[in-house]
Amino acid sequence: MNAGKSTSLLQSAYNYKERGMLPFVLSAAIDDRYSVGKVTSRIGLETEAHLFHKDDNLFNIITKQNDEDSINCVLIDESQFLSREQVKQLGQVVDDLNIPVLCYGIRTDFRGELFPGSHYLLAWADNLIELKTICHCGRKATMVVRMDSDGKIISDGDQVVIGGNDQYQSMCRRHFAEHIWSK
Repeated sequence: MNAGKSTSLLQSAYNYKERGMLPFVLSAAIDDRYSVGKVTSRIGLETEAHLFHKDDNLFNIITKQNDEDSINCVLIDESQFLSREQVKQLGQVVDDLNIPVLCYGIRTDFRGELFPGSHYLLAWADNLIELKTICHCGRKATMVVRMDSDGKIISDGDQVVIGGNDQYQSMCRRHFAEHIWSK
């Protein structure tokens, strides 16, 4: 959270377009915080995106799109919501279609557990680049906590609850541990 993932994706899309190339942007349909069918950053930038659902075959979707309009790059927002099979399919896109795939997402949920998409991306990606943000103490934030409507940190509930800064806060491991692991 708050590391600039969507902003970085939007910059990548812009760079491809500026060079006359075609990026294909996908975002998780489950994330409806902003405009549906768009990737939007907190600083106000946005671009159109095709939505993916948990059971979609991304290899088939990307192959069809590439047959219609030659794609130069695939950009995935909210990649933590990918399934194991979809991460495999993205590997096929890279290996069989020779199209680079860049995925942007978070590693762990508010309990410190990996999301399924993150799990398989961490295991199978050719390259990993960490975008950093900071905790309120100034240290590198690697964890996320969820808060209730009163701003109290909670440690139970569904893994996925869509929200922004009103529900989630990035923290360093030490402060996360104080709130979650020490309970």
